[in-house]
Amino acid sequence: MELSDFYDHPDLFDALLPASAHLTFYRDLARQQAGDVLELACGTGQLAIPIALDGRTIVGLDQSSAMLKVAKRRASGLGAPVGFVQGDMRHFALNRDFRLIFVARNSLLHLLTTSDLLAAFATVRRHLGPDGVFAFDVFTPSLTLLSRSPGQRFPVMDEDTVTFGRLCVEGTCNYDSATQVNHATWYISTPHVRDAWVVPMVLRSIFPQELPMLLSAAGLELVSRFGDLGREPFGPASRAQVCLCRRRD
Repeated sequence: MELSDFYDHPDLFDALLPASAHLTFYRDLARQQAGDVLELACGTGQLAIPIALDGRTIVGLDQSSAMLKVAKRRASGLGAPVGFVQGDMRHFALNRDFRLIFVARNSLLHLLTTSDLLAAFATVRRHLGPDGVFAFDVFTPSLTLLSRSPGQRFPVMDEDTVTFGRLCVEGTCNYDSATQVNHATWYISTPHVRDAWVVPMVLRSIFPQELPMLLSAAGLELVSRFGDLGREPFGPASRAQVCLCRRRD
């Protein structure tokens, strides 16, 4: 089955991409901040709901009505007071400040142009309190991966899921170096059906050297950058960029 939008299928998304280490990192970060929390691209609430259950005041914003429907149902069932809002991370106005704003799990990379990234960063800055923290994690671009021939399949992950059983994911790359956008495809197979779902996965790459300049152009400053969610130092072999930023006044 070919899917036009992965995020119209929350059960499949949650089965393949459980929060795991991201939950530990962002939950701890929220506990360290004395104030309200905003999660952008909150999806089905995998991160926002546990943070709310920790007693933190949190708002979750997402563009997908399907994902938010699941998030609201899940939060209600658990008694988690999350304020869910449907909106675009590039342009939203909540008329309040937050002590922590975060975008997890490569969601920032759905902003495909520099103008979109700058718009999102500027909107974050307007909602970030004077001592607030803006946090996000994105992958470090791999030139080996991005230079694969279009159509060449490679293994992405294998996941044992409660809902669908074992899922095997293969991917292809079709990278446009001029725009830094990879028009990839995921082929998701069950033990009985090869390519049961075919999913477009279009993401921008943000290279380490350009990231501080993008943030600075929107009035933000990169304070810390780690190579993984365990806060290992960022270096040449780091597969992720885990970033903590503040307003640049």
